[in-house]
Amino acid sequence: MRISVFGTGYVGAVSSGCLAGLGHSIVGVDVSAEKVAMLNRGLSPIVEAEIGELIASAAASGALRATTDVDAAVADTEMSLISVGTPSAADGSVSMAAVDSVSAAIGAAIGRKAGPHAVVMRSTVPPGTAEERVVPILQAASGRNLGDGLAYYSNPEFLREGSAVRDFHAPPYTLIGAPDGDDAPLLRALYAPIPGAVHVVPYRIAESVKYLSNAYHAVKLAFANEAGAILAEYGVDAPAAFRLFCEDRVLNISPAYLRPGFAFGGSCLPKDVRSFLALAERRAVAAPLLGHVLAGNAAIIDRAFHAIAKHGRQTVALFGLAFKPGTDDLRESPFVLLAERLIGKGYDLRIFDRSVKLATLLGSNRDYIAREIPHLERLMADNPAAALSGARVVVVGHIGAEDRAALLAGLTDQIVIDLAGIAALRAQPGITYQGFCW
Repeated sequence: MRISVFGTGYVGAVSSGCLAGLGHSIVGVDVSAEKVAMLNRGLSPIVEAEIGELIASAAASGALRATTDVDAAVADTEMSLISVGTPSAADGSVSMAAVDSVSAAIGAAIGRKAGPHAVVMRSTVPPGTAEERVVPILQAASGRNLGDGLAYYSNPEFLREGSAVRDFHAPPYTLIGAPDGDDAPLLRALYAPIPGAVHVVPYRIAESVKYLSNAYHAVKLAFANEAGAILAEYGVDAPAAFRLFCEDRVLNISPAYLRPGFAFGGSCLPKDVRSFLALAERRAVAAPLLGHVLAGNAAIIDRAFHAIAKHGRQTVALFGLAFKPGTDDLRESPFVLLAERLIGKGYDLRIFDRSVKLATLLGSNRDYIAREIPHLERLMADNPAAALSGARVVVVGHIGAEDRAALLAGLTDQIVIDLAGIAALRAQPGITYQGFCW
C-alpha cells in the first residue's frame, strides 16, 4: 500500500518505520526541511529503540522517502496518516492548530487528484473531532463528500516511548473509528499482519479511548505514589505490598468497577477511604488524589438529584435502596443518600427494593437507616406496580431480573432516569428516557 505520513515526530516516525518494515511504500511529510533531509538520508528524527535500524533499512531500499510537498505526497499515495502534535493550549485545552492546518492542506491536495483518497487520524484528538472538525475541513477543502472519493478514519495509537516498535507490532487491539456502515476494509488490510482483535467503532468512541487510557494511566501512577508514600510512613514495604495487590486479577487488575454509572457506597469503600486518608493526615502526607475521591462520589449523587429536580417537584419512584442489588446492606448506600435528599426537599417518594425488609434489618445496618430515614417503612412499596402508582419520575438504581418485567409493564409516559444502564429501559417505548453515562 502507498501511504503518506504527515508529521514525522514520535508517532509519525515510528509508524513510518514499522509500516515500511511491513512492506508498504511510505512518504513522510513534514514542514521541517531538516527532518525531511534526515529521513531521506536514512536517519531517524527521534531516539527510540529499533526505529533507527528500521528507517535506515527502509530508506536504503526505497520503501521510505520524505518531502515537504503536500500535493506530491497525496498524489503519490492512496492513504494519508495524520500524526501531528496536539499539545496543550494556554488554557489547558488541546491545541488543534496543527490538525486543522494539515487537514486543510490534505483536503486541498485531494481535490486536485483524480482518484479516491483515505485520511486516517493517528494524533490524539478529543471526542467529536471527526464530525465537528476534521471531516468538515476535508470536505470543504477537497470539494468531495465523505464516501464520494473521500474516506476518513480515526486510528489512535497506543505506543509507549522506549517500547514503541514492540507496541506497534503487538498492540492490545487495533482500534478504528469509522462512519456507520463502513467496516474500514482499507485499514483492516493495512493491519492484517498485526496480531490481536480489530475493533471498528463510531468515531467518538475511538477518539475517547486514547483519552481514557492516558487519564487512567495517570490516575494509577498518582494512586501508587500517594498510597506508597502513606504506607512508607508506617514502615510498610510499599513495593512488596503493591506486588501482592497486583496479584488480585479479579478486582484490582481487572475490568471490575470500570463501568460508568452511579456512585459507590456500602460498608467498606467509603469507610476505608476515610481511614486511609486519616493515616495520611496523621503523618502529614499529602494525598490530594485520594482526598478528592469521596467528594467526587458525592458529586455524582448531586448530579442524580439535579437530573430529577430539573423536572420539578414531581412524585418520584425509586427502584433500589441497598448499595447494590442482591443485598439488604443500606450503610452509606448512595441510593439512601439520594432518597434522604429528595425527602429533605419535599418530594413525594416511593421506594421498591425486594431485598430490603425492614423487619429483618439488624445491628449497624438497622441503626444506620433509622438515623438517616427514620420513617422509611412509610415509603417502601411491596411491588413495582405500587411504587409506580402516581409517580411521574422513575429513578432506576437497580432492580432484580425477577422484577424487570413488572417495571417495564408499569411504565407509561413517565420520565425514566436510568442509573443502572438497563438496555430494556432504553428501548422501552412511550417513556422519556434519560441515561446517566450513556
